[in-house]
Amino acid sequence: MSTDETEKGDSATNNTSREATVDHFQSNVTTSEHRTLVKDSFLGKAATADIKPISERSTSISDNEEYPTPTREESKNLRKVADSIPVTAWLLCVVELAERASYYGVNTVFSNFMQFPLPKGGNGAGAVGSPNQTAGALGKGLQFSNAFVLLFSFLAYIIPIYGGYLADTKLGRFKTILIGVLICGVSHVIMIVGAIPKILQEGNGTAPFLISLFLLAIGAGLFKPNIAPTVLDQYRHQKQYIRTLPSGERVVVDPEVTVQRLMLIFYGFINIGAFFAIATSYSEKYVGFWLAYLLPGIVYFLLPALLWYLYPRLTKYPPDGSALAKVWKIVTVSMKQTKGQFWKHESFWQAARPSVLAASGVTSFNGSPISWSDKDVDDVRRTMLACAIFLYFPIYNLNDGGIGSVSTSMGSTLTTNGAPNDLLNNFNPLTIIVVVPILSYVVYPTLRHFNIPFGRITRITFGFAIATISGMIGAVIQYRIYKTSPCGYAATGCENVSPISVWVQVPIYSLGALSECFCNVTAYELAYARSPPGMKALVMSIFLAMTALSKALGEIISPAIKDPYLVWIWAGPAIALAVQTVIFWIRYRKFNDDDFMTSEDADLNDEATEKRTSEEAFQVTNEKLATEAQQIEGVKQEIRTIISHDPADAAKIPLAPLASRTFIVLPDQLQTFFAVPLPVNVGVTADTVRAELVALGTALDAGVPGGPDNGANYTINPNSTVTVDFIQTDRLALPRVAVREIHSIDKSTCQITKILGYVRGSLV
Repeated sequence: MSTDETEKGDSATNNTSREATVDHFQSNVTTSEHRTLVKDSFLGKAATADIKPISERSTSISDNEEYPTPTREESKNLRKVADSIPVTAWLLCVVELAERASYYGVNTVFSNFMQFPLPKGGNGAGAVGSPNQTAGALGKGLQFSNAFVLLFSFLAYIIPIYGGYLADTKLGRFKTILIGVLICGVSHVIMIVGAIPKILQEGNGTAPFLISLFLLAIGAGLFKPNIAPTVLDQYRHQKQYIRTLPSGERVVVDPEVTVQRLMLIFYGFINIGAFFAIATSYSEKYVGFWLAYLLPGIVYFLLPALLWYLYPRLTKYPPDGSALAKVWKIVTVSMKQTKGQFWKHESFWQAARPSVLAASGVTSFNGSPISWSDKDVDDVRRTMLACAIFLYFPIYNLNDGGIGSVSTSMGSTLTTNGAPNDLLNNFNPLTIIVVVPILSYVVYPTLRHFNIPFGRITRITFGFAIATISGMIGAVIQYRIYKTSPCGYAATGCENVSPISVWVQVPIYSLGALSECFCNVTAYELAYARSPPGMKALVMSIFLAMTALSKALGEIISPAIKDPYLVWIWAGPAIALAVQTVIFWIRYRKFNDDDFMTSEDADLNDEATEKRTSEEAFQVTNEKLATEAQQIEGVKQEIRTIISHDPADAAKIPLAPLASRTFIVLPDQLQTFFAVPLPVNVGVTADTVRAELVALGTALDAGVPGGPDNGANYTINPNSTVTVDFIQTDRLALPRVAVREIHSIDKSTCQITKILGYVRGSLV
């Protein structure tokens, strides 16, 4: 949804503010300026409730006439489409493009810069003297080069954990991005200076290069975990709604489809930036490393101006350290209650639900009242499920283009015919740039049109399978190199190369790129959609840390990355991924169709159905109010008179007009409300009934087990209202407690009710 549509939606919500008054048992219900003041008088005692409407409590645009929420049936049967993308999200994708252009532009030439010496007959800046030579500068060898390439990648993907924590709890995402941009800018300057020909010729290039390498990793680690969540923050309508197309077709605008498209676009922009590495590959080979580092630096220094322009236009959320603290408490309680049996997934999280804890007598954590709800536990469970899925990515990453710089080194043993040995790396971003629009605008819409399911777990599994094929192709090529190289199984250090063309590596990079469109893009979606609002950067960083873990595995394998073992360096990870893919599908396929977003309002589709039913019934109910109010007013005075003389005479009260009558209060006002005189029967004292009500009211905050709803447990949202109605029985007007969400409908008030429980008591 565009920025203009967002503003329009907010305006529509504001226009629903109005005043509506319903006289009911001397009750005034007034809605004004998004606040509702409820005053109910029962036998002269008043209770006041200050109720905040859903539109203020929700983190996304509220539902209204322009954005009707689909029913469960509509969500299942209508075609799902993507919403429009906000302009600010597009511009943030350009920011990512510039940052990735600089990152991949320099990263692509790191391997040659470290591994090979200055070429004989070259210009002294790292450029080659003949077409089949490889550019180089430091001459440290394959193991040194591979180790530092892996270390750089490891740091660039492990530091995001701190970057995500810093953003979510201290600085906010945008400020953390700015700090990362500043550090990377300093890194680029040092890198350019360290590649000056005179410094390289004197053998002094190692120190400045390594300093710039570590600074670039730190800056990227602060930038990377925060940019994708900030992009997705710009799309604020994170609930399904109904739209009628110009053709007359009614469709469901789905946040999952929109987030999927936005992340595909984002990933496409990443790889447009990565395509910039072609310029640096040719620059290193024919001009020198100073130009290969200067060009990405020039692109990078455009970022400050773009971020300055975006700053006042972005949707930004402040840091919230409480979310992480709440997660820690929930996990700690679950571990304690289940004795650490985290592998029992459902029972592990069930143990931390406040309703379950209350039933076992636990109402506090470390001396403080329990501050989370059952829904918070569900959100944490969903977040941890996403993190568990991320644990399958390290083995996958080892197959995405090979371990470290092994693919680049393979290219140096093949016939290049003047092409840089690291040029083929660029077929990865090229493939993604081509595939992304095809998936977003052709493949996925076609699948949805024919109702062919291709869920998130299926997409990841499909990507794993493609990456397995890529790794096996690498093993076959390496085997053929050993068989055709003049040096046989010592091909890496051979002065002459295999007659096989370097272009046989294209399937390795292209298939790896195709797998990323299914695996990495889906993981980005899960990291955002499955995380609480105050933890989105941190959860994103956990996914990025899986790349760091794969680099650590690569470091462990690094001593074996040499002739004659390179065939197994390709085949081993491919075999491991094939086995893992089968396990992953068996274990997680059931989560293909569960709820996508962590939403503040649970079960929105059922609520929409209930809401529409209430709308239809409201008119009939409203017509009855005036007549019923007159009847109750007459009974009210009679009740006062009888109780003032003798409570035992309460059995004489005609209770029928009291049946199902409603008195609205907030949870924290239950005890005050229940302290009023109540009509009781002979044999049941007022104190007994009042004690039952107070006990029930106290328990409501933790959720009341049992009740008439098939044993369901509920927890009161502090922003909801609690109602008490009196149900006619043979001998007692029995109080019943319910939660009611207040919805604004057609300048009236409609209430949706879930019964929480009945007051217990024996009748004589």
